[in-house]
Order: sequence, then structure tokens, then C-alpha cells
Amino acid sequence: MNIHGKDIKVFSANSNRQVAERIAKQLGVPLGKCEVSTFADGEINVHIEESVRGSDVFVVQSTCSPVNNNLMELLIMIDALKRASAARITAVMPYFGYARQDRKSRARDPISAKLVANLIVAAGAQRVLTMDLHAAQIQGFFDIPVDHLLGVPILAPYYIDKFKDCMDQVVIVSPDFGSVTRARKFSEKCGSPIAIVDKRRPKPNVSEVMNIIGDVAGKKVILVDDLIDTAGTLCNAAEALLRIGGATEIYCCATHGVLSGPAIERLQASPIKELVLLDTIPLPKEKQIDKITVLPVAPVFAEAIERIYEDKPVSPLFV
Repeated sequence: MNIHGKDIKVFSANSNRQVAERIAKQLGVPLGKCEVSTFADGEINVHIEESVRGSDVFVVQSTCSPVNNNLMELLIMIDALKRASAARITAVMPYFGYARQDRKSRARDPISAKLVANLIVAAGAQRVLTMDLHAAQIQGFFDIPVDHLLGVPILAPYYIDKFKDCMDQVVIVSPDFGSVTRARKFSEKCGSPIAIVDKRRPKPNVSEVMNIIGDVAGKKVILVDDLIDTAGTLCNAAEALLRIGGATEIYCCATHGVLSGPAIERLQASPIKELVLLDTIPLPKEKQIDKITVLPVAPVFAEAIERIYEDKPVSPLFV
């Protein structure tokens, strides 16, 4: 690959190295040589072990837990690459942390997603490539181009194949009003009707189901969301769909498996038959349960990177 006078290089910090390796393999390039470590006092140290002068560099790093460490690794690596004269630096963030802090919900609240966007730009990134931001308007927080990939084109084909003989019995369900657009896109791909779980959230990470909007009686249900944190919303919705809606089977899918706190215990105890996640966030062994299926994002990110490098449109990946 040498389209416009510079080569392509893919680097990874520590948060999601496996995905970075898969992306590099898909592109047919070696993963860039670098060392990301910490000093005795906890400060992060980045050393780039090969020349990047004039290169089109892509840094793969999800800002998942530990969020602040992973964010600092990304910022420091971008700074190191900028000072090493990379021609262009793209922050490839399969999962963008702080995305849920995208507005002021109370007086004197910060808008942390905007602050993180400012930090990434200030560090020296000239482009961001990410997937399923919790709020799409975060793209506007950046003063550089943002390519916003979607998880639906990966997740929907999985279910189309799984239920190919009974797709007429499937209903796509949004667990809240915020995910209706995502559920509608999913339903268009599957050719299935949609329903909505009406809920209220009295405090963070706590939700109460109020009603089911739509007909799910006697149907197989696929709950579609962008991320699953403590799994409270998802498990409450699953219970309500069975108890109030009369659904027969509950399946769930999401792009990002944050799975913090009691998430795994809740999923194990829930009526959910299967949860499908993408590997934007690595799933540690203690969270790998039989109910969870993980699909790879590397092919989509690799194609997006190749299109960016070759100055081709990324929009065909949204279809």
C-alpha cells in the first residue's frame, strides 16, 4: 500500500491489542512496534520503536476500563507520533469512553465528552474513527473529521441467519426511547416490526419499566442497544417483555459490552437466552459466560481504515 507518497501503519496501546492485531492482519501490514508501560510512580511511558516519518498512522485504542489510564495512553501515543513527524494520525476508538456525559443534565454538571474530544484534538489527532457513539451529536464536539461506524451491519446479519426459517415471528425491541433509531435500522435490515419499552430512570444505573409499546405477544424478541453497563435496563426490559408483553423468547444484542458491577450476575439470572456483543471492549475470562456471543469488528474497521487511507468514501460501510 502506497497510494499518495506515504505508507500505512497501525499501532496499538494496551486496551484492545487483540482487535488491533486483527485489523493489521486484515490490512496485510504488521502491527507497529511500540512499548507502552508505566514508570514506578504510575506515569505512562510510550516509546515508538520504528520510524513513522511521513506515514499515515492509525492508533487503535478503546477508552474502556480503566478509562482514564487508557485515555492517557491514547493521548500520549498521539503526542509521540506527532513529534515523530507522522504525516497524519487517526485515533481509532472502537469504544469512546465518557460518551454518556454528552450534556448537562443538572446545574453545574460537566460535559466530559466535549472535554475528551478537545484533549484528543489537542494531542495531535487529525481524524477519529469510532463505532456507535452513545450520542451521535458527539461527532460535532470534534473540530476534526469523525467517521462514525455502526454496529447494526454486523449484528443484524447474525440474527437474519439465526432466524432465517422463522423471521416472521421476530420483533425488534428498543429498551428505551433513546435507542429507537437504532432499533428501526435493525428492523429495516431484518424486515421485522419494532416495539419500545417505556421506562423511567429515577437515578443513574437504575431503571423502571412502565409499559410495552407494540405487540410482542407470542413472538421471539431481539432487544437492541448501543451498550450494556450494569445490565439493569436490559434485564428489567427482558422481564417486562415476558411478564407484560407475553413474548416467548428474549435475545439481546449491543455494540459495547461494558458489563460493570453486577452485570454478569444479572444476565445469568435473567430470562435472556443469548446476548451478542461486538469486541470493541475486550471481554475478560471471568465475564465469558455461555449466554454471551462475541462478534469481531476488525473487518469493518480494517475496511474503513483502507478507505480513509485511499481517500475513498466510508459511507458504503453504513449500508
